Amino acid sequence: MSVSIGAQSSGGAKKARIEIIPLIDVIFFLLATFVLFTLALNKIKSIPVDLPQAAATPSAFSADDDMVVLQVSEVGTAYWNKEPISTAEIPRRLLDYKATTTVPRVLVSGDDKARHGDAVRALDEVRKAGITQVSIETAFRATGR
Repeated sequence: MSVSIGAQSSGGAKKARIEIIPLIDVIFFLLATFVLFTLALNKIKSIPVDLPQAAATPSAFSADDDMVVLQVSEVGTAYWNKEPISTAEIPRRLLDYKATTTVPRVLVSGDDKARHGDAVRALDEVRKAGITQVSIETAFRATGR
């Protein structure tokens, strides 16, 4: 009784097979080479920029500065150094402040629900008054604080 082996055909010759695993390895190698080559072609051009350094203290302004804090609230009112005022009073107060202070400085702030347009209007009034040293507070501040 004769038993035939799976790799041999009935005539005794071996069948040719295509192995796919080495082919996949070669394709991945070519793909990785192509990606690395194309990345090497892109030359990144940049301009050196000197960025400002942060102050060593947590606040850039100390409490003894005669800086005005102008805060806009969500209901459309404003606060001038924690004193509630109407938004119509802002231009007059800014002009008086500029006339009485040698170096006028204003910090524009808003509470957490203030409208963007109200804060922009306050910034416009500061610009119209001719005050050039203006800061915008980005940290949370409760209304009237």
